[in-house]
Order: sequence, then structure tokens, then C-alpha cells
Amino acid sequence: MRNINKPLKVDQRHSKEDWFSRQLLEWYHIHKRDLPWRETKDPFKVWLSEIILQQTRVSQGLPYYVKFTEAFNTIEEFAHADLDEILKLWQGLGYYSRARNMHKCAEMVVADYSGRFPDNFQELQKLKGVGKYTAAAIASICFDQAVPTIDGNVFRVMSRLFGISDDIAKASSFKVFFNSALRLISQKEPGNFNQAMMEFGATICVPKAPDCGECMFSSQCFAKRKDMIEVLPIKSKNIKIKYRYFNYHVFAFKNQLLIRQRSSGDIWTGLFEFDLQETEKSLKSSNFENAKLQYSSEEIVHQLTHQKLHIQFHVYELDNRKVFEQLGKDKMMKIVSVNDLSDYAVPKPIELFLNKEFCQ
Repeated sequence: MRNINKPLKVDQRHSKEDWFSRQLLEWYHIHKRDLPWRETKDPFKVWLSEIILQQTRVSQGLPYYVKFTEAFNTIEEFAHADLDEILKLWQGLGYYSRARNMHKCAEMVVADYSGRFPDNFQELQKLKGVGKYTAAAIASICFDQAVPTIDGNVFRVMSRLFGISDDIAKASSFKVFFNSALRLISQKEPGNFNQAMMEFGATICVPKAPDCGECMFSSQCFAKRKDMIEVLPIKSKNIKIKYRYFNYHVFAFKNQLLIRQRSSGDIWTGLFEFDLQETEKSLKSSNFENAKLQYSSEEIVHQLTHQKLHIQFHVYELDNRKVFEQLGKDKMMKIVSVNDLSDYAVPKPIELFLNKEFCQ
């Protein structure tokens, strides 16, 4: 396959690198979507947007960005907020470790950098939850450092256009793409260049059925000329799915429920849930002394990146307050009014269950 170092048929008055960045930036300034984080060079807001948009579509992440920027004006306010408040704002977005790392990162910026984000690529990577991609985004957008952002969009655009055949699932491929993008990135507008690459990959050079008719690089595109659009980028698959069976026991007394906060070391750390019994297969029946089973829900399946959860809710109605309170003590659970449930951050499956059964 073609390597990026080999020439493309471009305007001979300009180098291949200048030609690519000029064309891309011209397209971007005309076609870019109107998004709030593109109107600022504030590292705090750029950092917020980058973390929120990890593994998340723009349409899904946008309202969360708005919520967070309305709740917190500065990194200091974010750092001093309670983690439960942040988790509640994050609820429904998934990958909750991002929210916990954001809080730790904010605390680091305030404690170690006097409330100011580091202004260079290397130093930014020392912050909790800030990897090469986020560091490059902040460095280029906020501090005009010519450091390329590399993610799925960039892998796809560059592998198709230049015929780069390295397997993007392998760690060694990152350096290949990074060094290639480093030669392409605009020195004058590095932040816009990185956002343009993202925009182009998200709207034109999409994974399935890319809009080649609207692509200004179509005539030079290696993948199009070689009919390899569906082949590139090359990515080997080696994901093993873990199947888990969650049986939630929902203990209710009048308008009160028992909940507990999940500990660390597993999914949904810090979120609240009901009494959990994890089994090797679906639970056919469930009984507790002094607790009458009212009903068991239909089993739902919740897909995570590497796990598939089979979840069922078993609802028990208690008619004795002392028994209810003692059950809470025995299981180290918290008594919460149904009216106050919205104050607690819970996993998406539990949120859906609560909205259906208790919060109508």
C-alpha cells in the first residue's frame, strides 16, 4: 500500500503537506458545525468537551457539556464540587470512570498548577485521565502547539487517503499515524486543523458509506481508487465479551427504598444501586424472610464495551418499619424516599427501572 511519504498528484507549487492542510482548513471553515466548545480557547471548557466526547456522539454529549458549563464556571468550582454532584450530572453518559478522573484532574490542576492548565503537550499528560489525544487537543486549541490528535476518525481518514495499512488495533501503529499527522498539521492553525480532521471523519469520511461525492480529496484517495474503502483502516478484532447476571432485590416500605453505593474495582464505581446478587445464570425465583415478593421484572440486557449484563429486578414490599430498617442495617444500605431518588446517581438500567416503576 502507499505510504504517506510517497507523493500524491497535487499542485506542484505546494508541498503535499501544505496542500492537504490548506484544503482541509478551507473546507472546515465553510462546513464546520456550530458547537459551543469551538467558540472558546478556555482550557477548562475545551477539556470538558474533550472528556465528555470520548466514546460519545456529539449529539449525545452536547447537552452534558451545557449542563456542566452551567454548573461550573471554572476549574476551581469543579475541583471543589462533591463527587456525587458530578456523578449525578454525568448520569446516563456511561464510562463513569471519566467523571471520577475529571474530578481528580481538576483537583490536581488546582493543587499542583495554581488553577491553570499546563500549556504544553507533555505536561498535560501528567494530569489524571488526560492521555495523548486530550493533551494534544488542549495544547493545539488553547496554546497553538502543532501536536496532532489521533483517534478513530484520524485513523480512518489517513489510512484511506494515504493507504496506510498498519493495524490500528496495535499500539505500535499509533506512532506511525502520529508521525504522519505531524508532517501534515498546520503550523498556523493547529487547533483548527485537529478539529477539521475530526469533523471530516465524523461527517464525510464516515465508517460506513462515506460521502465521497462531497470529498475534496476523492480524486487522490488511495482507498477510493483501489476500491478499498470498506477495507481501510485495518483493525483486528480481539474483544472477548464477559456475560454477567445481576439480580437486584428492591426492598420497599411505603414510599421508601433501600439503596447502597457501589465500591471501587468494578463497573459503575460510586453509583447507587439496590441490593445485588450476582449469579452465574438468570435467577428463577427469589425469597427473603420477612419480605414478600411482589413481582419480578422482565430480564433486560445491557451492553457495555466488554460486558453484557442480564439484569432482573425483584421487588419486595415490607409492611413493618422496624423490619425494613433492620434489613437496611444488616445489609449496610441507605433508606431513601422515592421523592429523593433523583438526587442520587444511578446506572442507566436502574434509572430506567425507577422511572417506570416508582417515579411516574
